[in-house]
Amino acid sequence: MLRLGSVLAGGPSLLALSRAMSAAAGSSDAPGLCLAAGAAGTAVPGRDALRSNHVLLNRPTAAPPRRCGAETAVSGNAHLVFFPGDIQNFQQEMAVHADTVPWQAWSLERVALILGRRFPEHHIWVIRASHMYLHKFSCYQNFVQSNLFGAPEHSPDHGALRHLRALLANAMERAGLPDPLPPHGSSSATSSMPAGFSLVLVGFSKGCVVLNQMVYELAGARADPELAPFLERVTDIYWLDGGHPGGSETWVTEKGALAELAVSGVALHVHVTPYEVRDPMRAWVGREHKRFTQTLEDLGAKLSQKLHFEDKPASIENHFRVIQEF
Repeated sequence: MLRLGSVLAGGPSLLALSRAMSAAAGSSDAPGLCLAAGAAGTAVPGRDALRSNHVLLNRPTAAPPRRCGAETAVSGNAHLVFFPGDIQNFQQEMAVHADTVPWQAWSLERVALILGRRFPEHHIWVIRASHMYLHKFSCYQNFVQSNLFGAPEHSPDHGALRHLRALLANAMERAGLPDPLPPHGSSSATSSMPAGFSLVLVGFSKGCVVLNQMVYELAGARADPELAPFLERVTDIYWLDGGHPGGSETWVTEKGALAELAVSGVALHVHVTPYEVRDPMRAWVGREHKRFTQTLEDLGAKLSQKLHFEDKPASIENHFRVIQEF
């Protein structure tokens, strides 16, 4: 969660952004970067008509390994979904606001490229927050009940997992991928998953509120015939320096919810910096982080964790750099 000055409202159309992406990211380095959008650059719909998000796709840059034997060799169907933090927006939009200009290295396009180099066999999906208050505070209202500044109010039934599944299915279809997820609500959605489909979830800063909301929904989702097979394909979840402007629930501390996460078998990865977990003005963040990781360890979860830049002063620069270092 970033704490900066105010910026102006308004911004370029998605059509203009689409034309500008190659120039912003470097066309020779980003042949697979595109908006998963309709002809007019519209947002991708999710679980219902009231929930939609703009979605950026970076296609894989490396051929996936082919598996033989009992399993049929499959084409690459590995996916990574990234939820960005405050300030992070499309390059062209960040370039026109004084408070966001210094952080253009962390635009949605450039982060998609960073993640593509780290996960070259994955389709990288960057999910833009549905609302950016004052053009800098990311609000993931489609995934979790939130105030204007994006502080969440978690519950077990907001529908984050259902929205993500529907959003991915629609985005994969719009992008013309050969073996997309079945559409939300279709008869095939409960019967099978695409061959080789796997999913990694990554949240950075404010984007971690989406991961937290999904943790609260796990128990109910496992009993859902459409969501259960989708959840079984989640292999890894990464929390990268989670933070938001609320006074609590930066990290999940409810033991029942964490027990559901621990028994899922998903590999959990926690990467933080002093910017979030050692801020004396928000001491609860560090306490919650410690409780989150300790409870998961006690429950036997597959957990790895690291404090980055431990010996350096807390800074926004290093807060962002965790995206490169994790």
